[in-house]
Amino acid sequence: MLEVHNISVAYGSRLVIQSVSFALRDGQIVVLLGPNGAGKTTLIRALNSSVPLASGEVTLEDNRLQELSRREIARSIAVVAQENETKFPVTVLEFVLAGRFVHGRAFGWETDSDVEAARRALSQCDLAEFSERLMNELSGGERQRAVLARAIATDARVLLLDEPTANLDLAHQALMFRLIRERCVGHGCSAVVITHDLNLAAEFADEILMLKDGKVFASGPPAEVLNQRNIDEVYNVQVLLDENPASGKVRVTTVY
Repeated sequence: MLEVHNISVAYGSRLVIQSVSFALRDGQIVVLLGPNGAGKTTLIRALNSSVPLASGEVTLEDNRLQELSRREIARSIAVVAQENETKFPVTVLEFVLAGRFVHGRAFGWETDSDVEAARRALSQCDLAEFSERLMNELSGGERQRAVLARAIATDARVLLLDEPTANLDLAHQALMFRLIRERCVGHGCSAVVITHDLNLAAEFADEILMLKDGKVFASGPPAEVLNQRNIDEVYNVQVLLDENPASGKVRVTTVY
């Protein structure tokens, strides 16, 4: 679906992404891990052509992303960024409906199917009762869920999520990742997700890309990537690794 071919991104003379390649397949969740400053957010932005590439290319269904219009990209790729300035005096329903703009209708001219898609996304994100609440009346976690609901309402097949569980309590962190998994499995969507939670990555990722200094330090299934050597080299922290008794996935405990 989305293929990344040896891309590099530069800010001025400084390379922040260097020679990154991977393929995002239908139904797959790829999680980006790495410390602050590793290049994760820049890589996410490169995947929907929000930042120019210094070299390499990104293709969407075999089409070069650089040759597609912003609307063509937005129909296929939806972004949930780190909490944006979302304190607008519009209702939550209106905010989510704005995501339907990519289907060619101007804001304020929504069809019944648009409203249905928006209300369905709100329900999935546990926000149905907030539909008439103003965005500037929501907590940070509620706004984060509204941003995800807007992305879901677009019906985009690729979701790019930059720390989607930031500001969320434990219950809604689990809800967020379950929703992403359900969309990938049930609708043939795919997702690239940034998180700092190694245990969430272990539970939900099909593949992990662990970044260090803008390069892929390690990649592969969680059980292969989340090992003592990689975590120590990338995060410079000691951890204990064992098996989660509920899921059988690797469990990471930081040694303080």
